[in-house]
Amino acid sequence: MRSEKEMLDLIINTAVDDPRIRAAYLEGSRPDPNVSKDIFQDYDVVYVVAETQSFRDDNDWINRFGDRLYMQYPEDNVYYPSDVDNCYGWLMQFADGNRLDLHVCTWNHVRSNLNLYRTLVDKDNLMPEKQMLSDKKFWVRKPTQEQFHCTCNEFWWCLNNIAKGLWREEIPYVMDMMDFQLRPMLRRMLEWMIGIENDFSVSVGKSAKYMSKYVSDELYKEYLETYSVAQIAAIWNAAFAMCELFEQIAAQVSEKLDFSYDSMEADHSRAYLQHISELSHDADVIY
Repeated sequence: MRSEKEMLDLIINTAVDDPRIRAAYLEGSRPDPNVSKDIFQDYDVVYVVAETQSFRDDNDWINRFGDRLYMQYPEDNVYYPSDVDNCYGWLMQFADGNRLDLHVCTWNHVRSNLNLYRTLVDKDNLMPEKQMLSDKKFWVRKPTQEQFHCTCNEFWWCLNNIAKGLWREEIPYVMDMMDFQLRPMLRRMLEWMIGIENDFSVSVGKSAKYMSKYVSDELYKEYLETYSVAQIAAIWNAAFAMCELFEQIAAQVSEKLDFSYDSMEADHSRAYLQHISELSHDADVIY
């Protein structure tokens, strides 16, 4: 497996040698001093260019980066339309284990999308003098009362769908509702609690992947128990675990931020969920 120095030297030298490339910078986890280094960290690289067409017309130029196992052209995905004239990329998994997520982007695109980054090459002094080596932009942000209310309402309302889906034994539907409707609300509430406890000056990462750094082992275990195998009884247990944890954290957040919390809505939603969990499958009416 090529070392970080070998990879960065290759990336930098490519930018230096190619007159079409006017600047290069590293983004993602590698420039972030708060992220522990490991063997799976990607090299997220952007080459600043005047146009992307010539790079798109001849893909042979990327062969210099190494022997590829497989790759993806994200901007060519029909499900994610993008402005290929201003930004185009190649995601490459190499045979030696390294991964390079490489994009060529125009300066107009780059200057409106700079986040945490470290400059590697700057031929025309395009890049801001001060590099962004802080993850401040990704810190948990303090919610408003309205945001808090909407998050609670979304969580307690969507339990209705969990209940009817489980009664009907529509497992794929229920799993989707759990992971894509309920879980984001629970995760957001936990992020707000972490923000409160850390003066809203930390990032928990994508999908709260760094959550375990900021909560107790017991609380983290409670959160993991909200995940479930695709079995009816297990999903019911996970749904009730979600309710208990959400209620607990929402109460803490509302108290710390002096927000009002509709506990009646929560009580009614949980009671409905409990009722449906005990409802006979040959029932003619809900109540």
